[in-house]
Amino acid sequence: MNKPLIRSRETVCDLPRGADNPRNSEGDFAVLRNGDILFAYSRYHGADHEDDAPCDIAGMRSRDGGRTFDPLPELLVRAADHGVQNLMSVSFARLPDGNLALFYLCKYSPESAYFLRRATEDESSFGDPTAVIRPKKGVYYVVNNCRVQKTKDGRLLVPAAMHRITENVGAEYYARSVLFASDDGVTWDRLPRDFALPQRGYSETGLQEPGVVELPDTRLYAYFRTDRAFQYESISADGGKSWSTPMQSRFTAPESPMLIRRNPYSGLYYAFWNPIPEYNGRIDPSAPWIDAGRTPFVMAASENGTDFSAYIVLEDDPTHGYCYPAVCFLDAKTFLLSYCCGGPDDGNCLTRTRILRITLD
Repeated sequence: MNKPLIRSRETVCDLPRGADNPRNSEGDFAVLRNGDILFAYSRYHGADHEDDAPCDIAGMRSRDGGRTFDPLPELLVRAADHGVQNLMSVSFARLPDGNLALFYLCKYSPESAYFLRRATEDESSFGDPTAVIRPKKGVYYVVNNCRVQKTKDGRLLVPAAMHRITENVGAEYYARSVLFASDDGVTWDRLPRDFALPQRGYSETGLQEPGVVELPDTRLYAYFRTDRAFQYESISADGGKSWSTPMQSRFTAPESPMLIRRNPYSGLYYAFWNPIPEYNGRIDPSAPWIDAGRTPFVMAASENGTDFSAYIVLEDDPTHGYCYPAVCFLDAKTFLLSYCCGGPDDGNCLTRTRILRITLD
C-alpha cells in the first residue's frame, strides 16, 4: 500500500526533566469511559535517571481529545506501595470483563515482577495489585511500555524478555523471550514456547524487548529487538502454542524496540521504529550515550500486518534519540503518539518524552 501522508502534526505535550525529576519516559494511553484520555508514564524522582533509579507511575489527563494535557501530573502508583524504589514501563488494556487495567514492571533486587491494577468504577483511580508475572529466582523480566495485546477472542498476551541473573554479573544482557496469557485477567499462565536466537554465539543481546500483535487471520506475529541490525520475527498459527524459528525481519534497527499496533477504526496496522538507512559503515555524529543510534524515527502502514508501506520520517535530528513509542488511535486517521526524545540538553535520549497529535491524509 502507499506510504501514509501527514495532514497535520502538533506537539501537544512535552515532558522534560526538571528539579527532583531527572527522567520522564515509557508511557501508554487509555481512553476512559467519560471520554478523557489518560497518559501514564515512568516519572523518576531524586537525582538519578538510570533504569533502576527511584521511579513511580504518574498520569496526565486530556479532556479535549488529546489537544491538551493537564500541566501537573498525578501519581497513579507509588513504588513504595510495593516496598521497592522503581516501577516503570506502563501498559493499559481492557480486561475481558470490560474494566480498564494498568500494567507495570516492578523491580526487586535483583529479580523483577509484573502487575496489573484494575480501575475503579468511575476510572478515577486504581485498586490493589494482581500479579501477572511473579518474581522467579535467578530471572530478571523486562516488559516494555504499550505491550499488552488483547486478541479478538478476548485473550490478553504479555510478551516478556528473560535475563538470567548470575552471582558475578547480575542480570545478563543476553535475553530469551516468552509470552504470558490470560483469558480472564486474573489467572495468568506462561505459554510453553521460549523464543531464542538460533545461534547464540553471534549476538550479545539475544531477543530483547519483545512485542506481539494479532494479524487479520488471527495468527500472532511476534517481534524482537536485537543487536543484528534488524528486528527479528516469529509467527504462530495456533494461538501461541507453537512458533516459527525467530528470523530476521524486513525492519532494520539498532538496539531499539519497535511497536506495531492495529487501528481499530480503519483496520490498518502501523509500525513505529528506528531504521538504519546506512547501517553498513554508518557514522553517528553524536555521542552514543545521547541518542544510542535511535534516529531517525519513522512509521509505516500495512493492511495485513506483515507487508508494510515505505516509511515516512517523524523525527530525524541526528543529535537526539527517539524510542519507546506508544500510540492511541482516536479515529480512522487521527492518533496520539508518545516517545522518548532526549538530546544533549537532556543528558540522554530517555529523559524527555513528547506527545504528538497526528492526522493522516
